[in-house]
Amino acid sequence: MTQDAYAVTPGAWREQVWTTLMRERQCSYPLPPHGHHPNFKGARDAAGHLLRHPDVAALRVLVVGPERALYPLRKLALQSGVTLYVPHQKKAGWYWRVTDPAGAKLSALPDYGEPVLRPDGAQGVVLGSVAADEQGGRLGKGYGWAARGLHLSALGLEVPEFTLAHPLMLSSRLPCPPDSVVALVGTPRGVQSPKTFPLAPAGSPSVDSGA
Repeated sequence: MTQDAYAVTPGAWREQVWTTLMRERQCSYPLPPHGHHPNFKGARDAAGHLLRHPDVAALRVLVVGPERALYPLRKLALQSGVTLYVPHQKKAGWYWRVTDPAGAKLSALPDYGEPVLRPDGAQGVVLGSVAADEQGGRLGKGYGWAARGLHLSALGLEVPEFTLAHPLMLSSRLPCPPDSVVALVGTPRGVQSPKTFPLAPAGSPSVDSGA
C-alpha cells in the first residue's frame, strides 16, 4: 500500500499516540513522551508476559533496545540467565554484550558489558515502539537505532522481532505505514500476536477519541 492509501501519516499518528498517553497520564520519564518510545506504565508487566511466552522463553540470547521502557525487560531477562546485546550508545553498529543483571541500566554497561561488533548467537530482537496493530505492524519513533526494524538477516541471522506496548498504543490496524513487523507484542495484559490480538476500536487510540 502507498501512503496515499492510508488515513494519516506516520508522524501524525505518532503525535496522536504520544498526546493520548500524556493526557491519560500513562507514561513516565522522559516526559513529554513525544520523540521517544514511550516509557509507559505497566512496562514491567508487559516485559514479564513477553519473556514468559513460549516463543520467547526458549530464547537464550536477545538483542534488546536501549529504551527506558525496555529496562525492566533487560533486567528480568538478565536475571533469568539470558545473554543480551544492547546497542552501543557511542559506537554506531557496535553492541554491548552483557550477562550480569547489574548491566541492565545503560549507565552500567561500560562496567558490566563487553563491546562487540556482531550480536553473535542472537535468537530474537526486542524493539521499542510508539504504536502497534493486530497484523504485527510496529511504528517506531521515526529515527535512531533500528528505526525500521533491525533486520539481522544482513548478518546471516534470521530471527523474530518483538515489542512492548501499552493498550493505548494498540489499534486493530495502523492508519499509516508500519516501520516494521513484529511476531509478538507484550502488553500489561498479556501477549498478543497477529493470531490472538483482541480488536481495539477502529482507529484507536486517538482518531475516535478526538485527540
